Amino acid sequence: MNKRIHYYSRLTTPADKALVAPDHVVPTPGECYVYSPLGSAYKLQSYSEGHGKNNSLVTIFMIWNTMMGTSILSIPWGIKQAGFTTGMGVIVLMGLLTLYCCYRVVKSRTMICSLDTTSWEYPDVCRHYFGHFGQWSSLLFSLVSLIGAMIVYWVLMSNFLFNTGKFIFNFIHHINDTDSIPRTNNSNPVICPNAGSGGHPDNSSLIFFTNDTEVEQFAKWWNKSKTVPFYLIGLLLPLLNFKSPSFFSKFNILGTVSVLYLIFFVTLKAIRLGFHLEFHWLTPTEFFVPELRFQFPQLTGVLTLAFFIHNCIITLLKTNKNQENNVRDLCIAYMLVTITYLYIGFLVFASFPSPPLSKDCIEQNFLDNFPSSDILSFIGRIFLLFQMMTVYPLLGYLARVQLLGHVFGDIYPSIFHVLILNIIIVGAGVLMACFYPNIGGIIRYSGAACGLAFVFIYPSLIYIISLYQEERLTWPKLIFHMFIIILGLANLIVQFFM
Repeated sequence: MNKRIHYYSRLTTPADKALVAPDHVVPTPGECYVYSPLGSAYKLQSYSEGHGKNNSLVTIFMIWNTMMGTSILSIPWGIKQAGFTTGMGVIVLMGLLTLYCCYRVVKSRTMICSLDTTSWEYPDVCRHYFGHFGQWSSLLFSLVSLIGAMIVYWVLMSNFLFNTGKFIFNFIHHINDTDSIPRTNNSNPVICPNAGSGGHPDNSSLIFFTNDTEVEQFAKWWNKSKTVPFYLIGLLLPLLNFKSPSFFSKFNILGTVSVLYLIFFVTLKAIRLGFHLEFHWLTPTEFFVPELRFQFPQLTGVLTLAFFIHNCIITLLKTNKNQENNVRDLCIAYMLVTITYLYIGFLVFASFPSPPLSKDCIEQNFLDNFPSSDILSFIGRIFLLFQMMTVYPLLGYLARVQLLGHVFGDIYPSIFHVLILNIIIVGAGVLMACFYPNIGGIIRYSGAACGLAFVFIYPSLIYIISLYQEERLTWPKLIFHMFIIILGLANLIVQFFM
């Protein structure tokens, strides 16, 4: 249908509206979905080509809400890897860079003067400039971001489900399982679960101080890496096979509630714990990391996905009532996202109690630094668990639409095709949850890979080509945008050496 609409639009000049597609052939509002891999995924309401109904405030909040998500859990870890001062600076610089590239995406349609591009999305622009290669490469990198996000979700859901069950069991049996873990001895305990483990996540289920048979049986059947990831299969695999995910899109408000709760949670913990900061520029100490660390590219990989909204920004801005305010609203939304990341990262890092614990103890999921018996973190895990369980089927549906829709021309060719695809996706999540439950690593690899195309290469190349075709390309513009492409390549390559 999209190709047919484009074909009709080329039969007349752009100014002639005689062959504009009538309403009955335009996809209905229920068929338009937007997503940011680690943020929200939801059905766009009141969507109609060229007839936005949202004011600027709603548009800004939609962009913020779509972008914010589980990447916020890894921001403090990324700051620890980069060093406090370097990390805060990298967040600001990555925010500005990804904002500029997103601005180039928004303006990419207006650079095509010979065609009516009002109904185009970003993949259509890529296909215009790069042909089938642009279409299929954008599909590939989009799938990388989707499947990478679904793997992160599976690892986190396993973590949250495990800690939730552990909290309930320990509460019923009056068990304190953190006595043998390095921790603070006060009313607001903070733990270092991976002390002495070489930085690898702790896959054990409980630290035992009793031979009680009931506790041993619980540990056998409720293990973070050996059993819990498999329990999720029975719950989520059937949901992935639904033909329509409309039911799950109704729970998008959970994403907003989760982020707001995390902001409240971090603020309250920081007030109770106080700030613990020392500045050592290059030399680490027993409890503090240097301000500049050469692992800072790990943070850039995480941030590439944390600021990623380039795949759907055109769709979101089409709903803006005042199209002339698109650039302003986009800048404000990115500023708010950057401030949120800075706020969470600063408070978690600064309030982490050093001493007695080292800043190196900050986990890839900062909620892991709070014991399962902590009530506030238990509530946060519950919120995030239910939010991810509603977003996960939506991401699976979008992966199905993109892959099966392009390969077979039908998003639901048969239950067999859909089941095979879902088993592969779920299997990848289970394997990662069992053998590589490092969400920071998964986020930075998938972020650097999908960001290479959507954030760095395509926006810059499209701008260079359009300027060249209009004979307006200058050396400064060429050098600047080639530098952005080189940064994207370096961001991907360096992830494999960190």
